[in-house]
Amino acid sequence: MTDAQWAVVRDVLPVPAWMEGRGGQPEGYCHRQMLDAVFYVTDNGIKWRAMPVDFRAWDRVYAFFRRWRKQGLAGELHDRLRGRVRTAEGRDREPSAGIIDSQSVKAAASVPAVSRGYDGGRKINGRRRHVITDSLGLLLMVWVTAANVTDRQAATAMLPVLRTRFRKITLVWADGGYTGRLVTWAKEKLQLTLQIVKRSDDMTGSCGGRPYTSARAPPGPN
Repeated sequence: MTDAQWAVVRDVLPVPAWMEGRGGQPEGYCHRQMLDAVFYVTDNGIKWRAMPVDFRAWDRVYAFFRRWRKQGLAGELHDRLRGRVRTAEGRDREPSAGIIDSQSVKAAASVPAVSRGYDGGRKINGRRRHVITDSLGLLLMVWVTAANVTDRQAATAMLPVLRTRFRKITLVWADGGYTGRLVTWAKEKLQLTLQIVKRSDDMTGSCGGRPYTSARAPPGPN
């Protein structure tokens, strides 16, 4: 990270317990160096053991990452940064609307058969990424399933969690894969409006400088 990037990240990192008098001991490693190492692994898609010697020992970095993940600190850091981005864009920190969509991807031969499936619609044998974002495209939820898990099945599991975590969200845009009883169920059980956005066959180009997709939210304050 650059100094400017670290200044932002440092301010949104959770405060260690020992600095607030809640016990514990000071960390023995620089958090900036540890985060740089984690970002390197993520960006390059390498094994932890393949981490360059410029960083701390790989097992120390992995231990930090595993602890942060177990304590939910990685998610908390992400949520805080998302709030800053939304504020900078003139939005409320908490979103009031979302977008749900999915993408099936082919699985490598090394992926266990028990964790993948066949998506008949897209003719893909692999996994499916189910994603919910805010209207800026910032991540709210991600769930990876076998590719044979349908959009409606995933939404039935994800939307209740979404309503619990983001109380202000009352509207979610979706494409035709989410039609049917799910719309009524979301309204009655979750007090959530699932609005189906139909694809425009004559739509070309991009929307807001980004490729157009059928579930992209219309411009608005949400």
